[in-house]
Amino acid sequence: MATFGEKLCELMAERQISQRKLSNLVPCDDGYVSRLVRGLRMPSEEMAARFDEILGADGSLAALRPDPPKPKRSGAAAAGTVMLGINPDLWDDDMERRALLQLAALGMSAGALGSTGEPVRQLLALALNSEPRGVDEWHLTLADRLYAILTRPPAQARDGLMVDLVAAQRQIQAAEPGAPGEAIELRRIVAALSMMYADTLTRLGDHDSAIHWWRTAKAAADMTGDLDLRLMVRCEEAEFGLYGQRDPAIILQLIDAAERLAGPAPSCRKADLAGTRAKVLTLQGRHGEARAALDSFTDSAGGQARGGILPTHRSENVVHFTASWVHAGAGRESEADEKREIVLANTRGYQYAANVRLHEALCTVVNGGIDRGARQAAEILAALPPSRRSHMITETGKAVVRAVPVERRDRPAVRELCALTSSPHL
Repeated sequence: MATFGEKLCELMAERQISQRKLSNLVPCDDGYVSRLVRGLRMPSEEMAARFDEILGADGSLAALRPDPPKPKRSGAAAAGTVMLGINPDLWDDDMERRALLQLAALGMSAGALGSTGEPVRQLLALALNSEPRGVDEWHLTLADRLYAILTRPPAQARDGLMVDLVAAQRQIQAAEPGAPGEAIELRRIVAALSMMYADTLTRLGDHDSAIHWWRTAKAAADMTGDLDLRLMVRCEEAEFGLYGQRDPAIILQLIDAAERLAGPAPSCRKADLAGTRAKVLTLQGRHGEARAALDSFTDSAGGQARGGILPTHRSENVVHFTASWVHAGAGRESEADEKREIVLANTRGYQYAANVRLHEALCTVVNGGIDRGARQAAEILAALPPSRRSHMITETGKAVVRAVPVERRDRPAVRELCALTSSPHL
């Protein structure tokens, strides 16, 4: 009988699907697919079913996955937890103490964990499950967390990421003595989770904590030796710095450092850096240079294959969003309109849609329509539920205000917009 890996390889050949394409469809890391094919890993039941579904195997592929042995649980975890409403196999007082210490080491607070109203212990119990997740399950977790960031209020996305970071860090500590290869894979997971956590903190306007987590993500990525992952983290750090987190000159320094790390060869990450450079130059009013950087981004972004630990993290929509930003900032109305409509037709989340519509208001103000642009921006912000009015959205609203000459900011429409962008909203 064929093994799971052999059958997977056979089905891929029959369907003429490459490892990279299959990893994008799942989604998962293309290196993980390679390990499955070579029999170096066995997928979880959920992941086996996912491969079976994509390849149209009618259950024949999933059936080749053997049932894993059930891990033994420590008897010490059963004491004194029934009254907490938590599975006694997942918790004891010593585990709680160690988990809270670990939260502190990760820069997290118990108070933040309880921000959704769910008791801290119940959230931490999820991280203390004695059955560690396989790498494939972690990749599904990354896909789920990315979707949450794009579609849910940032405070909700933050709490889930906290729990996953604790769980991944504990699993690394358990894996390192006897399985260094697994520990490296888990560090890649931690780097990606830390990057998304910094992303979420930026959306919440917690810039100091976000900068701390960018450093954590870079350190975790650097320990893996994965150049693509190291560059991905640095691309995101520069990108999110645009939203009031860092001075534009510092962002340009981050871009320059990442480009030196990337080396001379073309790559999708270098293309992303060109796009961020175009945006920051727009913020500085250097519109000719910004357009040249945008042209470089547009020319190179489509020709570079995109894989890695988050293969669906960036899309062609980012190119159009960047173009909308750059053209709107320069007052190029027709070009900005064209790109905005493309983004609105293909956007995956509310944040892209809100920001690209704010670009339209910005362009209106740049071209002299101060009252109309300010009213339009205020209407966009006011229509969003407070929990979805992320810092990245309000910061784009502030860009509309900054485009108004100082001597004209006392106009009623501008004052209304100022009030919406400065009031507490999360």
